[in-house]
Amino acid sequence: MIKYDTVIIGSGMGGLCCAYILAKEGKRVCVLEKNRQIGGSLQIYSRDKTIFETGVHYLGGLDEGQNLNAYFNYFGLMKELKLQKLDQNGYDLISFKDDKQVYPHAQGYENFIDQLAQIFPNERANLKLYIEKIKEVCDSFPLYNLSAEKKDITAAWHLQIDSKSVINSIFKDPKLQQVIGGSNMLYAGLEDKTPFYVHALVVDSYIQSSYRCIDGSSQIAKILSTNIKKLGGEILNYSEAKTFYFNGSEIESVELTNGERIEGNTFISGIDISKTLDMVEGSHIRTAYRNRINSLENSVSSFLVNVVVKPESMPHYNHNIYHCMAPDIWTGGNYTEKTWPETIGLFTTTSSKNPDFTENFTALAYMRYEECAKWENTKSIIPNNINYRGEDYEAFKIEKAEKILDVLEMRLPGTRSKIKSYTTASPITYRDYIGSRDGSLYGIIKDYTDPLKSFITPRTKISNLFLTGQNLNLHGIMGVTVSSVVTCSDVLGNPNLIEKIKNPS
Repeated sequence: MIKYDTVIIGSGMGGLCCAYILAKEGKRVCVLEKNRQIGGSLQIYSRDKTIFETGVHYLGGLDEGQNLNAYFNYFGLMKELKLQKLDQNGYDLISFKDDKQVYPHAQGYENFIDQLAQIFPNERANLKLYIEKIKEVCDSFPLYNLSAEKKDITAAWHLQIDSKSVINSIFKDPKLQQVIGGSNMLYAGLEDKTPFYVHALVVDSYIQSSYRCIDGSSQIAKILSTNIKKLGGEILNYSEAKTFYFNGSEIESVELTNGERIEGNTFISGIDISKTLDMVEGSHIRTAYRNRINSLENSVSSFLVNVVVKPESMPHYNHNIYHCMAPDIWTGGNYTEKTWPETIGLFTTTSSKNPDFTENFTALAYMRYEECAKWENTKSIIPNNINYRGEDYEAFKIEKAEKILDVLEMRLPGTRSKIKSYTTASPITYRDYIGSRDGSLYGIIKDYTDPLKSFITPRTKISNLFLTGQNLNLHGIMGVTVSSVVTCSDVLGNPNLIEKIKNPS
């Protein structure tokens, strides 16, 4: 039996980045993926010969000299990726029910200010102050800026105040307050919980620059996979980890659901933290730690309508749309059956075959897992595990899809006439494909009232078990990439890792 230096559970962005870093450092790595397709939220699927994203609809910070560009260059991604830069003057368009004005979020700090100041001329000074606050917050996170500097941010002001309060304190115009927070679906923003640093780190990356992957973001996973294998690493599909086996106080192997055991010196889990703890039997993890992790609340899930458009009926949209039906953009996750959907995100794809037209789009709305709880004992993963969830589930999906399409028709009149077909995905679809226990979009909720409670370190109480992924620092491609560096720095004890990323040659 092969014994690996490092066994990584989960082939999402965090797991793949960890595998690349460690393989590049000379470690023999093995990545375990339960599904056929690797990549977690980077997975795509095809309908009517068009490609749909499952999670990553656009990326930020990819211009030369920007943070994600530097990380991606290190991983060998920049020279291979096919990218489309979104509209410079409005990569995101924010809109509201009964308001014909469309409000742009533009790329570039000055351009962001200028575009909104055209609509809100009396708020120009406050827009500048907002950008200054965003930069201040981002400067306090060294790895976000590719710095190895050590900073203690546990008492930072931006951890201890919610996003909505900060935004509302900066701007006087109530509509602009809503516009600035209008893309909060990117981090499942909550008015009474989401710390301002979450808002700042997420939106800053997109304001720097915004891109879409041409023909789908799965190319990120494919390129990483190829590069990992070139460095001697292995990736095993259909390999679902089930149980850790110990030799004394350390893990010596992980058993798969097929009974096979994979041995390693070090283990990294990039999957749901509570599911990772379920793999540790006995007293190796203290009850208090289990209870703490299991008590953490996950962010809301979502319902998706994935629409195939009739050929050449819809022009190419080089932007995303966030449309709010409720009076307050911060209440979307607290919907009632009557008010759902309160907010919709609309994301199109860019095809290399037909770049002038939209081939398909995804419309996303928040949905709580509890709405699908009656079907949670079913499982449906193509191609090796497909259960029909029943006619009531199919009727449920159609009802929800039609409500979303009704909203889209109001926002973009004529949309229904351009639909060729559509499919849907619910919280239990996310659960089955992405692996989170309740289909959570972004993992553990960050709460400004108790910020340290949701700070998870890569190290566990088991000396050779480490964690990575969106629950460590921040979700999204940038957040998960940074978390992989944090994890690998702990595994390697290597203070020079960030310098190698900045100077990959």
